[in-house]
Amino acid sequence: MNAPAPAALAAERCATSQFSVPTLHCAGCIAKLEGGLAATPGVIDARVNFTTRRVRVTHLPELDTGAVREAIARIGFPAEPFLGEADGAASRESRALVKALAVAGFAAMNVMLLSVSVWSGAEGATRQLFHWLSAMIALPAVAYAGRPFFRSAWAALRHGRTNMDVPISIGVVLACGLSLYETATGGHDAYFDGAVMLLFFLLAGRFLDSVMRARAQDSAGALLRQTAPGAQVLDKQNVPQWRAAEELAPNMRMLVAAGDRLAADGVVESGTSSVDRSLITGESVPETVAPGSRVLAGTINMDGPLIVKVTAAGENTAIADIARLMEAAGGTKSRYVRIADRAARLYAPAVHSLAALSFLGWMLAGAGVHQAVLIAVAVLIITCPCALGLAVPVAQVVASGALMRAGVLIKDGSALERLAEADVALFDKTGTLTLGRPTPLGALPLTAEEKPVALALARASRHPLSRALTAALEAEGVEAAPLADMIEQPGLGIEGHVDGVRARLGRADWVGAEQPAEGAALSTGFVLGSAQARLLRFEDALRPDSEAAVARLRRQGLAPAILSGDRMQAVAAIGRQLAVDATAELSPADKFAAIERLSASGRRVLMVGDGLNDGPALKAAHVSIAPSSASDVGQTAADLLFLGDRLMPVPVAVAAARRTMAVVRQNFALAIGYNVLAVPLAIAGYVTPLIAALAMSGSSLIVVANALRLRSAAR
Repeated sequence: MNAPAPAALAAERCATSQFSVPTLHCAGCIAKLEGGLAATPGVIDARVNFTTRRVRVTHLPELDTGAVREAIARIGFPAEPFLGEADGAASRESRALVKALAVAGFAAMNVMLLSVSVWSGAEGATRQLFHWLSAMIALPAVAYAGRPFFRSAWAALRHGRTNMDVPISIGVVLACGLSLYETATGGHDAYFDGAVMLLFFLLAGRFLDSVMRARAQDSAGALLRQTAPGAQVLDKQNVPQWRAAEELAPNMRMLVAAGDRLAADGVVESGTSSVDRSLITGESVPETVAPGSRVLAGTINMDGPLIVKVTAAGENTAIADIARLMEAAGGTKSRYVRIADRAARLYAPAVHSLAALSFLGWMLAGAGVHQAVLIAVAVLIITCPCALGLAVPVAQVVASGALMRAGVLIKDGSALERLAEADVALFDKTGTLTLGRPTPLGALPLTAEEKPVALALARASRHPLSRALTAALEAEGVEAAPLADMIEQPGLGIEGHVDGVRARLGRADWVGAEQPAEGAALSTGFVLGSAQARLLRFEDALRPDSEAAVARLRRQGLAPAILSGDRMQAVAAIGRQLAVDATAELSPADKFAAIERLSASGRRVLMVGDGLNDGPALKAAHVSIAPSSASDVGQTAADLLFLGDRLMPVPVAVAAARRTMAVVRQNFALAIGYNVLAVPLAIAGYVTPLIAALAMSGSSLIVVANALRLRSAAR
């Protein structure tokens, strides 16, 4: 009986299980696994995240985790439950691929040296000796280095399916077997060089893919690591006791000291302070909180102690919700199927059929088994997907090098492909369009007598504007005055005495300075004794080339806009300066939803952001870029990073991506054209396995040479 439709099920009746599936290698694997699970009774939905090689299965509670795991195994994919701990499968795979790559590379170099001697005219016993030496090097190397492909091919065949590794394995095994037969019977040719070279190239591509996937796995984990490991919880006698974060529960009362990060969401019960909420909103200026204010896990208490009543802990906190959004977004994006993977669905059966038909045709034509096998092997080798497989990665590697020299780092192998398709560019404000470093707005309105006192106060405060004031005064060569009795008033500012005269630095109303305009966050006040209080204004300056970069994106056909968690007034001012639509005061979930709406309408979104609060948006977007100054989560979630204070690398990366995809399409045309010409010759018997190996390598070299034109792509 078919499982009921998801809409017909009450949410509480559904269970969700996650499994690590390390043997996923291509689009065919994804389709096979999702399709097989969809046909399993009790399974409501199955979604594969190819980046993390995990599958999330929604199923009826009667179907336990063990039964789902067995269903996945019956489809042909060994799986282990994923419980949220660090998954070492990717690192183990990378280590195994490095070893296999090293063995294949060593064997390829040595066998090629021996082959050069054979090609140079060695005959008789000398030629036979070189063939045997090649066999002694190649056969153990192929047996070891070919294991990733052999295991994958065997698992596919054992469960009645095929994948890209099947023809590769057949071709390598037949080439080695035929070469060994030729060597043992005194034949003229052997093809050990072609077998080990083929393995080396394919292992290199698989290793690079494994490394990029491992780097992409830890986005949500990096975000969750921003919360505190625990908190001081007050008992009924108000005695604090340490509790780990996983032990916290609603209605507990946390004592949060100045400088501590919150371990749970809650409401301030007593105390006044400032909290750094950049984790959630991206706003660089701390927010004042008092009894009744809501505070969130991951934010930092800046000034004074607070007692916070817990309202949500663990998986129910706002930061955990953000992590789940990132995980969900990663699963959606991973359904983007690369061109080579789509071609692989047709490639394997086509190659098998051609080789089998060639063998049968020549047998029926009266050729012997030896000649028919030679021709079948030549067909398998000459149609090897090496050029097809290199069409995308080699262009990406060359373009990545060019972009690196231009200050752009690529973290995801498919990022350029997706960046070339972008038609909307959404920017965060603080730290993205702006530098995220407040600087004084004009000259500081302080006298020569006041500046040393202001520097002494600013140095004693952790507030971002105090740090900005410190940097500005130190740049002027100001020496700090000796202050006494310095006290920091939580949520207000800091005060001290110089020669018995009181000085204050902090909120404008506290020091008696002119009140800042409504919504103007970048200002602080200073007063020395009975002198007139000063209002010190700061600005978070735009990146120096923001206007030029946004204008170039428009010329490239992208529609720019701003999505920010900052205050409306600050965001609107930037929007007017850049002449773009600007939306402010957005939570991470709001940004995520805005991108989802655009994606649902068919737009391809480029998200440029830097903060922890941008993590879900960066993951949900079709492609994402972050500055190198971004938070760890922002850097992990983004597909590309740009260096320095300039914004121009963003449109430069877009231009390079479009040129790269043009070269990729040319590479595919070259690879397909090669097969159109070479395959008929191999079927007709005009190509030996050795010539087939050389032709295969030649097609790869042509693809590589075409890709090298991208060395100047980043302009």
